[in-house]
Amino acid sequence: MKKRIGKIKKLTRYPVKSMAGISMDEAMLGWHGLDGDRRYGVRQLDKPSDFPWLTASRMPKLLMYKPTEFDENLLPAKVQSPSGDLLDITGNELRAEIGKQFGHEVELMSLKHGIFDDAAISIIAAATAAHVCRKAEVSVDNRRFRANIEVRCDEPIPFTEDNWVGGVLSFGDADDAPAVHVTKRDIRCKMISLDPDTVEHNPMVLRTAVELNDNNAGVYGTVIRTGKLQVGDAIYMTP
Repeated sequence: MKKRIGKIKKLTRYPVKSMAGISMDEAMLGWHGLDGDRRYGVRQLDKPSDFPWLTASRMPKLLMYKPTEFDENLLPAKVQSPSGDLLDITGNELRAEIGKQFGHEVELMSLKHGIFDDAAISIIAAATAAHVCRKAEVSVDNRRFRANIEVRCDEPIPFTEDNWVGGVLSFGDADDAPAVHVTKRDIRCKMISLDPDTVEHNPMVLRTAVELNDNNAGVYGTVIRTGKLQVGDAIYMTP
């Protein structure tokens, strides 16, 4: 039996993996996550592996690059660098700048179905993100957790997302509302310890997540029903 657990507080897509996110009032949830989410990534050309993507865990300054000038498919034409320059996303200038800072050759690569770590959708309760930040004694900034869907729960209990694993979350009141099967908890890494604006590293944030909830904060899910999401939509959980 489904039960209301809260509502959508915030929707965010990340056009380029590990770069700044874009907040939205509404978004289309497709079979491969939110439209326009993580459709580009920075590939390390000298790293032959199953995961060749450069992330902010290895180059924190990536968080300060901001995709912009989006087309009808929500794909960015340019990226604003930390210095304020607008660079073509597929141009040599952006590639060279990131490569120089990272110390290895890279390229910006587009994948039609996105570039994800574990699943196409990430979800976190606002209470969880706030609890970790407060316990770590940093300003509450939920951008640290880079979730696609932030939930304002009716019962704001930190780490309540753990109880959603194995269940289905549906968004909206319609019988055919978009829905996600919650598959696993979100194991956290160094990225939550990076300030999204300054990339200052505070290891207490990750350490706090480890101490409070075995290094888990939020959940991953796979899409089982597509449709439009809107901030303020009611969220229901079916065990």
